Amino acid sequence: MDDDFEIRPIDVLDPDQDGAAREWIGVHASIQRELFGDRGSEWPLEELQALHRTGTKKRVDLAAWAGNRVVGALEVQLPLLDNTGAAMLWLSVRAEARGQGIGSALLAAAERIGIENGRSVFFAETEWAGDGQDASESFATTRGYTVGMTVLRSEMALPADRAALAALMAGEGPDGYALEGYVDDMPTEWLDDRAVLQQRMSTDAPTDDLALEEEAWDAIRLREQQERLRSAGRRIVETVARHVPSGRIVGFTQVSVSASEPELAYQQDTLVLTEHRGHGLGLRLKAANALRVMDELPGVTAVRTWNAASNVHMLAVNRRLGYTVDGYSREWQKVRDATE
Repeated sequence: MDDDFEIRPIDVLDPDQDGAAREWIGVHASIQRELFGDRGSEWPLEELQALHRTGTKKRVDLAAWAGNRVVGALEVQLPLLDNTGAAMLWLSVRAEARGQGIGSALLAAAERIGIENGRSVFFAETEWAGDGQDASESFATTRGYTVGMTVLRSEMALPADRAALAALMAGEGPDGYALEGYVDDMPTEWLDDRAVLQQRMSTDAPTDDLALEEEAWDAIRLREQQERLRSAGRRIVETVARHVPSGRIVGFTQVSVSASEPELAYQQDTLVLTEHRGHGLGLRLKAANALRVMDELPGVTAVRTWNAASNVHMLAVNRRLGYTVDGYSREWQKVRDATE
């Protein structure tokens, strides 16, 4: 391969750039296959395009070309509704193109884009398989990034033991909570309560040392998120806990399933409001949702989840459900002067 490379913008929504966009997303996918083989988590281009059509983040994409081939891919995500001082980076370089300065050039470009957009906090993620090491650690640390959080990747095989899940779902907590659920379309009357829970995810779930701010959620934003997932071809399965005396929804868990990978469910958020913890609701919610996935989407053979290593309680819940750890990731951050 020629050592020369060129970095150019790419528009994943432009039909004339469809071939390049598929190469670009293929670079990201190649890293997942390198790390996890056929158990990698890959974004289909069509789902990414659906995210680009929303107004919650500005997304700037760059591709590194060596000759007529895309060998490096970068996306800079700039939140527009909250955390407006932050930039989230997604950077990948094909294995055979490393050691030529492509990653360094893309990272420098990402930080320039962030600063030009008034961002001073930069976040990035690295991953590695359960029996390996973080090969990107040196790259991150030598460029001023520090670890903000370590995360465990786990999977639960489906179908699971129905009787065991039903026993967990029944729980040993006090009366006063009811479990309800839906597939694909969230009931309109849930939106206000669920928006509160979504906002509390940004404050109540562990973020360790990450410099993240509280997110701003309301019923409109939540509905738009649901519609965005559906337009991307994702199925949604969710279970909530309702506090019967007050009638309010006080906990939830949600998974989504991609049309391109219908056998794998991705665990999204799980939260029980702090004031309603101590009743085993997290375990009951996830057990009930696993049963709902088995009933409604019988083709799903596994649920994949990510949890902060510091989230001891949820990791214990997952072990009781049968999750096993198969990978790790680190959330890195760097603070820069936005006037640089």
